[in-house]
Amino acid sequence: MARNLKLSANIAARLAFAFGLAVGLSGCLGYDGEVVHGYQIDQHLLDQVKIGSSAEQALIVMGTPSTTSTVGGDAWYYIEQKTDRTVQFMDPKITDQRVLAIYFDKDKKVERIANYGLKDGKVFDFVSRTTPTGGAESTFLTGLFRSLLRFG
Repeated sequence: MARNLKLSANIAARLAFAFGLAVGLSGCLGYDGEVVHGYQIDQHLLDQVKIGSSAEQALIVMGTPSTTSTVGGDAWYYIEQKTDRTVQFMDPKITDQRVLAIYFDKDKKVERIANYGLKDGKVFDFVSRTTPTGGAESTFLTGLFRSLLRFG
């Protein structure tokens, strides 16, 4: 009888340990860790902003920009960053970064639209498929991506 009690206590302890382990790990398993930070670019909305549109029209369609710039002309930037982590307690890895830039002329009309991202570690315009050369725009965007990587 004492042996059966000891055996039952041993089985109960093992079951309690297994249950505790299962509950503890349940938060880590099946975790979908892709998170989108910032402005989520909607292609349908972006298609409504045409070259020559006013700044008010762009604001109504796209919403408030993440940041703006007046260096080298007026521009609005919509910033998006996607991160992923395979296990909940691990540090997230950056999988994609985009900066949608809307440039305005001196009359506050849309002059051009660019969709920048990281390609091979360099700022890359996904609309025209070009990498910008020197100047304030490249330096600003490079600095912006570096600061996102530091705080991401």
